[in-house]
Amino acid sequence: MNWIVVLFFSIFVICVLLIIITLTSLPKLGDERKNFIKMKAQSYAFTIVIGLLLIEIIEIVYLTFLTDGSYEGMNPITFLVAISVVYLLALLFSKKKYGG
Repeated sequence: MNWIVVLFFSIFVICVLLIIITLTSLPKLGDERKNFIKMKAQSYAFTIVIGLLLIEIIEIVYLTFLTDGSYEGMNPITFLVAISVVYLLALLFSKKKYGG
């Protein structure tokens, strides 16, 4: 297996574990604040997802219509790792800011 794929999978697994640990520590804060923190982190991660997809659409249009190149597609592993890192950072930031 390629070492880059192993690196991305390991980063992804670490991020998923940290997200789970952070989400399990939220019930101490109460229902309203917990839901607000998760909502803020999810909305920021969703904004980043939309931005990345818009960049991919622009790349597809550029490569297909303005050059003679072909589009190879988006790598799902890097996309998942990027989104999990963004969600983790947004969750930690929101927990620190609104968690007390």
